[in-house]
Amino acid sequence: MTSRERILAAISHQEPDRVPVDMGATPSSGISAIAYGRLNRHLGFGHGQTRVYDVVQQLAQPEDAILDRFKIDVVDLGRRFNVRDEDWYPVTLFDGSPAAYPQWFRPVATPAGGWLAFAPDGTELATQLKDMNFFDQTCFPWLDDYPQDFSGLPAAMGKVHWAALAHSPWDSAGQPRFWEKLRKEALALRASTDRAIMVVVGCNLFEWGTFLRRMDNFLMDLLAEPERVERLLEALMEVHLNTLEKVCAAVGDVADICRFGDDLGTDTGPFMAPATYRGLFKRHHARLCDYVHKHSSMKTFLHSCGSIHALLPDLIDAGFEVINPVQTACRDMDPARLKREFGKDITFWGGGADTRAILNHGSPTEVRRDVLERLKVFAPGGGFVFNTIHNILPDVPPENLVAMFDAIEEYHTAGS
Repeated sequence: MTSRERILAAISHQEPDRVPVDMGATPSSGISAIAYGRLNRHLGFGHGQTRVYDVVQQLAQPEDAILDRFKIDVVDLGRRFNVRDEDWYPVTLFDGSPAAYPQWFRPVATPAGGWLAFAPDGTELATQLKDMNFFDQTCFPWLDDYPQDFSGLPAAMGKVHWAALAHSPWDSAGQPRFWEKLRKEALALRASTDRAIMVVVGCNLFEWGTFLRRMDNFLMDLLAEPERVERLLEALMEVHLNTLEKVCAAVGDVADICRFGDDLGTDTGPFMAPATYRGLFKRHHARLCDYVHKHSSMKTFLHSCGSIHALLPDLIDAGFEVINPVQTACRDMDPARLKREFGKDITFWGGGADTRAILNHGSPTEVRRDVLERLKVFAPGGGFVFNTIHNILPDVPPENLVAMFDAIEEYHTAGS
């Protein structure tokens, strides 16, 4: 099989010739710039470059040599943007290693050794404290209250760091003829690789409430002011469907997977009761999935952290075909139970290696054992794409990453 065929077979719940693998196709299945630089040096790839394409989470764009070395089957459409050397400038990461930021991102150093990111009008958007490995949101546009009307929603969204400091290709979205360029680059990417192509669209709903109002306020709003939440969701859907219309028209026949995001879970369960999800969010998620299915050939992918076992029946019913990152350390997220109860209805994209305790703190032998055990549960029958549980963070030793990918090869060899 080609990589694209392998990914699509897995999503169709057919067991492919080998388990498909992702690293870096989404901002929730990627690798931190520090870990990436260490991996490059460990492998002896002296020509490698650590380009931080997601500046909020400080994630690196994996290079072709790394994708080839570890037999990665899927790539992000955004990798076709910011490809010239002059699109980047050199920086030094907190561990002292060299990297590069996109030219448009110019954070300001603080006396305490951290960094601040600002909007063009001077609004502080996010902060990175000394030795912190990501930028944390500091501007919550509707912190005090909802506005009288939501006509200013797009402007408010632009003051949230996830949108203001967007990763590629969306950092180019304001440029002239962006949608034409998006299609052109998608076609060029498809012509140059047999890997599956991911387009990340976001279209978050619950999370946008937390970005605008802050988590504590919005969680109270769900119960105390559901009518205002519904008005916000309708306004968000107008923005999202406008975006989806353009995405589907531009690349719906070129990209293979459309990635949505909406973190719905904590370590111990969903942020809300399933009844609240059904009453406020489910029909909107269904509209998003329905639009993609009717106007493109793309598969629908939802990133949602945490314990979401109680919501999976509704997410499947809403039309999501893929779920990520499959946080198996959370309550009710045991791999065998997930595979048994939902393995025929949704593809698990993640859950392949424990990033909380083993990949970062274990030995290569412990990593190997963990990965092989998870593959034996998730891989049979398809419906699985190997990925770590969320991003590979800076504290993961390169030796453990090599052990993880070697274990995948061992699994294939043992099964052949």
